[in-house]
Amino acid sequence: MNELTQLIQHNPLLFSLLIAWSLLWKALALWHSARGSQIVWYIVLCIVNTAGVLEIIYLLFFRKKPVGRYIR
Repeated sequence: MNELTQLIQHNPLLFSLLIAWSLLWKALALWHSARGSQIVWYIVLCIVNTAGVLEIIYLLFFRKKPVGRYIR
């Protein structure tokens, strides 16, 4: 744990970028799960923090795709 603390103290920009990356993907995934009425995914995404990995997996494979929304 001491090594992690030192890494954060010596690389605050890297740590800030990791936080921004994670928040971006979490917000996007939470928005899609709420709009798609996927309450289980919403709860899991709120609780589990994986630096964006779980959120990206959800967005790519499990979110509900809009039907006929972009078809003219």
